[in-house]
Amino acid sequence: MSNREQTPAAAPAGGQWYPPEWPDRIRALAEGSLTPVAPKRAATVMLLRDTPEGPAVHMLRRRASMAFAGGAYAYPGGGVDPRDEDHRTGWAGPSRQEWADRLGTDAPTAQAIVCGAVRETFEEAGVLLAGPADGTLIPDLTGDDWEADRLALVARELSFAEFLDRRGLVLRSDLLGAWARWITPEFEARRYDTWFFVAALPEGQRTRNASTEADRTVWIRPADAAAGYDKGELLMMPPTITTLRSLEPYGTAAAAVAAAGSQDLTPVLARAVLEGGEIVLSWPGHDEFTKRVRTSGGPA
Repeated sequence: MSNREQTPAAAPAGGQWYPPEWPDRIRALAEGSLTPVAPKRAATVMLLRDTPEGPAVHMLRRRASMAFAGGAYAYPGGGVDPRDEDHRTGWAGPSRQEWADRLGTDAPTAQAIVCGAVRETFEEAGVLLAGPADGTLIPDLTGDDWEADRLALVARELSFAEFLDRRGLVLRSDLLGAWARWITPEFEARRYDTWFFVAALPEGQRTRNASTEADRTVWIRPADAAAGYDKGELLMMPPTITTLRSLEPYGTAAAAVAAAGSQDLTPVLARAVLEGGEIVLSWPGHDEFTKRVRTSGGPA
């Protein structure tokens, strides 16, 4: 994509998404008048495909009208459906307990997170990390019957377990690698406890903009996306730009997936503290996102 393509106005530090209501909510949290809401479980997948210049990642741009991160670039993903814990879900690859050990959860929660990642990738990008029990993958998902099933999943008329059973498929958890975990700051009205995964685009499958929340999608090299962010041309949230940069060292999609097991899954949660008449907003371990908010106005 061209770095000349414009997105909605970026925040002062590069393309960091910074909603105007944050200062007031941060002050309220610091004063004790704001009670944090419990974060919802969520999962997102960084789909990679190889190009002559190196791996490219699939990203979507959230519609400017969206209440959360409107205009920001992100990956396919979303909230976990409670039915993603259904023990009848067809499963292949590392066991649920192995995933629980990796994610630091119990087995039902681990299944729900992994299932949510696979389901949301199908719902928002039209890519299915599942296949017959013989270890093969579905190369063509373009038929009207596949689209009908996808829409039924989006509408929650069909659970992912029911979808897999109907199709005679199993979820391929071996195609995913857990990469990072970020929790929405306590002062946000909408909060998510989000696990980031990495996966290679299955051979023969193609991504498309299947999400009603996005106005465009792109395949872009992580280094190019990061450069667009640094110039203020691509708007992103801290987890997105951080994970993009962490993908840059890998020369192939397979190398990135293979490296997932060594990634740190310690959750990153922003902190807001009062210091000398200013509210200091920081993400531990990620100093570039630190912002100082005057007690009488917006970011300093």
